[in-house]
Amino acid sequence: MPTYASDPSRAAVTRVENDIDVCRELWQSVMPSDVITDLWEVRDCFQRHFGNTACFLVEEDPDGIAALLPLSRIGETDALGFFPGETWRGKTWLEQNRIFSRDGVPRSLIEGIAGKHHIRYLSAPPSLADVEPVVDEIGYLFEPPRHNYDMESYFQAFSGKARRKLRKDIERLEAIGVDYRYDDTADFDIMVELNVGRFGSESYFRDPRFLGSFRSLMELLRDRGLMRITTVILGGIPAAVDLGAIYNGTYTLLAGGTHPDYPGVAKLINLHHMRFACERRLDSVDFLCGDFSWKKLFHLTPRPLYLLSNMPGANGDRATAGGELSGRDDS
Repeated sequence: MPTYASDPSRAAVTRVENDIDVCRELWQSVMPSDVITDLWEVRDCFQRHFGNTACFLVEEDPDGIAALLPLSRIGETDALGFFPGETWRGKTWLEQNRIFSRDGVPRSLIEGIAGKHHIRYLSAPPSLADVEPVVDEIGYLFEPPRHNYDMESYFQAFSGKARRKLRKDIERLEAIGVDYRYDDTADFDIMVELNVGRFGSESYFRDPRFLGSFRSLMELLRDRGLMRITTVILGGIPAAVDLGAIYNGTYTLLAGGTHPDYPGVAKLINLHHMRFACERRLDSVDFLCGDFSWKKLFHLTPRPLYLLSNMPGANGDRATAGGELSGRDDS
């Protein structure tokens, strides 16, 4: 078979696609469906509320789609970001973004990005030999198989002093009286209230587009049987609420809020998620990005996500996204 270089008729052609219906067809035809954010329907929850213009870079050859980089033109920054360009203060939130490529990311696709771009949370860096991978942020996973699906085995990773302190913190909260409530969609509003109460103007939920997107996402997850809402009730008061999704063996914590009057409740709810994952024999719990101290104290597995950007200062800017929204920053 002749190579593309020796046979111009088989050379790949790069184009930009803006029609959202065509973009959907492109995405669904080549993107994997390994993690929850791979699903077009999840992305569309945000697209419907943000309404950015899709700018999909498509490289095609006679064999079909050779590469796909799904981007959006973000209105407030006039820069390209990963689709659907859901932003808070110019930074996107959805993680595990992918560049599809049949045979390694072609240079022509990257060079085809016109103008300013800030493409975050790539699950793998562009595989170009002369491009140094840039780590955007670190995500954190709990992996039950590494601990034989046994929490006592997991706790052996802690020092004796750390185990005693953690046990003391949990016992202090349990003395108040702990109950759990699951999958009550009315608790979504409590979660938002707790998150805004904790972060104020810094909460993503202060943006009606994010609030609407997450409400649509919750409804999608509920309808697909993927939703898990966990509410911790201390002494009759909702003290923490997390919205999660269980998909393809991974339990992803998408958003949450904690009550400021109950320090340490984040530890309680996070351990509850981890026990649940062990009981269900899940592959992993994804606590998303955000370099909060509890994630390192809990001996979670770090996972780098990568950045492709030509924005000034991008390589040194590591603003929190997923972790900030989670509202679980106490240690």
